[in-house]
Amino acid sequence: MDHRDDTAPERHVRAGTAADGPYALDIDPKTAGWGYSALRILELPPGGTHLLGAGDSEWIVLPLSGGCTVRIEDETMELLGRESVFAGVTDFAYVPRDAHAQIASGAGGRFALAGAKCERRLPARRGPAPEVPVEQRGTGSCARRVHNFAAADSFDCDRLIAVEVLTPGGNWSSYPPHKHDEHRPGEETRLEEIYYFEIDGDHGFGYQRVSPSRPGGTDLLAEVRSGDAVLVPDGWHGPSIAAPGHDMYYLNVMAGPGPEREWRICFHPDHTEGYR
Repeated sequence: MDHRDDTAPERHVRAGTAADGPYALDIDPKTAGWGYSALRILELPPGGTHLLGAGDSEWIVLPLSGGCTVRIEDETMELLGRESVFAGVTDFAYVPRDAHAQIASGAGGRFALAGAKCERRLPARRGPAPEVPVEQRGTGSCARRVHNFAAADSFDCDRLIAVEVLTPGGNWSSYPPHKHDEHRPGEETRLEEIYYFEIDGDHGFGYQRVSPSRPGGTDLLAEVRSGDAVLVPDGWHGPSIAAPGHDMYYLNVMAGPGPEREWRICFHPDHTEGYR
């Protein structure tokens, strides 16, 4: 179900359909049809290297599987990484705008490059895995784990906000449905959002719902599999549903035009009673 305008960018980006060179997925503001949020999934073979030109965006290099070295000017950051996104938190590297970063991996791996157009140039630095805040959110069939590695209140960026969510098989997350598509000071922040999914196990899948918050808004029900992404320019997003027996991971990348970098959301009033 997708009642969007046919001239709008595709909101469910299936694995492989937005590949470009070394990137298994390459979403930038222009292709997404918005102003700030970007995501690339970099695949490096053993001994592989990649040069990232940050341009007018800030970036976080986040290992999905494997480790790497990130070199920016005179600084070298070793990222131990992890076996997979289901193995726990990872260290990561912040790449400022206008920088050039060399990413190298001796054993090879897959790395998310989460980006946002920005104005300030902040220092390059490493985010250690032990300092990543881990949050257990929800209860029962809505329980999930959130890695707030670059949440608005946990790691300093100019505009970029990024977190990871792990949903056990059979559970719901991104629930109650919520939105952040209006600028309402103190109540709601306008943020563009990318969901990037990986599903544990062969043939695993999940579902992602985005429903309109206004006439003509985004309306999507997508069956998602490993390597898929969903773009959320507006609307109530959620639930994200993991099929029984298949844990679901997603990376959320957000940025927007607001004067403050903050994550303020509004829950759907029809779905909050009895939750938690």
